[in-house]
This record gives sequence, structure tokens and C-alpha cells, in this order.
Amino acid sequence: MPEKILIVDDDRNICEILEFNLKNEGFDVEVAYSAEEALEKLPDEFAVVLLDVMMGGMSGYKMAEKLRAEGNQIPIIFLTAKDTENDMLTGFSVGGDDYISKPFSIKEVIARVKAIIKRLNRSQSPKNAGKSRKLIFDHLVIDLEAKELRINGEKIALTKTEFEILVLLAENPERMFSRENIIDCLWKETSCVIERTVDVHIARLRKKLGEYASMITNRSGYGYRFNY
Repeated sequence: MPEKILIVDDDRNICEILEFNLKNEGFDVEVAYSAEEALEKLPDEFAVVLLDVMMGGMSGYKMAEKLRAEGNQIPIIFLTAKDTENDMLTGFSVGGDDYISKPFSIKEVIARVKAIIKRLNRSQSPKNAGKSRKLIFDHLVIDLEAKELRINGEKIALTKTEFEILVLLAENPERMFSRENIIDCLWKETSCVIERTVDVHIARLRKKLGEYASMITNRSGYGYRFNY
């Protein structure tokens, strides 16, 4: 069954171009012309959301914040004409997984969509699913099969990227990962990710870890590691 992609943009020409090209790549595509319309569709299963930032009504950033607050961790790729470093970091800080500036290359959009789906499929492959492993640190439990984090028995909602960073660090305790190392591991097929992106994701992750936030430490000039 082909993966479903949701395009959210109030520019109908952009939607038409993206829909045509993504369907040619074999994806099942749906379109919403506003964040409000998209939220009505999102109880359905989608692999990726291509989300415009500046729209009439609710913005893409607000929509992403709402989804994450509700525990929906669907991968989000922002599409926007706002291309400053701060704009990019804002996109990541509200839970985005990738960020593409307009005007964009259709080939680049398709490559980014495929890269995220490849990461999803790799983490959900039978080889990985069969391991049924958990990483347990006192009352912090990382379930590698269910792709869940629980602290004191309570499920903590993480984005896919936050979960992957946590697993990368927790599976290699005491190893120091530079920002470049983390980018190479998680965003290998994405060229625009900057080192500050890693800082934004880890800041969000630490906040969600609560009393366990100190397990992820930073050494200036070197990077991050997981201490237990």
C-alpha cells in the first residue's frame, strides 16, 4: 500500500504541482487548503505532512504546535518563503522534522519525503521490531519496539526526531556525540540542517525528560552525551 502524504498550503498552484509530482512517485496524496481543513483530515493515517507556514487563519507553526500538544507525532516538513536561520529554528522548535524554503525544487521535496519515510521504515522494519528491546534507566523506560518513552509509568510524547536522538544517545552511554555526528546519523540525506537545529531538538527533549533532563549533558566544544 502506498504511503499517504498530506499537503497543506493555501496556494492552489503549489498544491497542484506537489500533488501531481508526488502521485507520479507512487504516493497516495491528499490536499488541504488550510490548517483547519488539514486538522479534520489528520485522524486518518499519513506518513508525512508537507505544511506551509504562512496561511490565512491558523499558521503552519500553530498547527504543528497543536498536533504536538495533542500527542500526534506525525513527521512534518515545513514549506515556507521565510528562510532565515531563526525561521528555520522556529520550525524545528515547534516540532517540525524538516524545513524547505520556497521556491523549492520538486526533486528536493521528493527526496526529503523519501528520506523521512526511509527512516520510518528502517525503524519499523521486521528486523528491528523483532528485538523487543527496552532501555531502562531507573523509572525512565525507552521501548524500542513500541517507539515510546515512559517516565514513572507515564507515556511521554516525543516527536520522531526527539525519540531518535534519545535512542542514539542512550544506546551509546558515555560516548560524546558532536552536533555533526548527530546530523550525520539522523539527517544524512538532508543538506540544509544546521548545528543549532540539534540544540533546539535537545532543548525540547530535555524539557520533556523532566527530572531526568540531566542525563543528557553538553560539553562545550565537543557535543552531547547520555550519562547514567
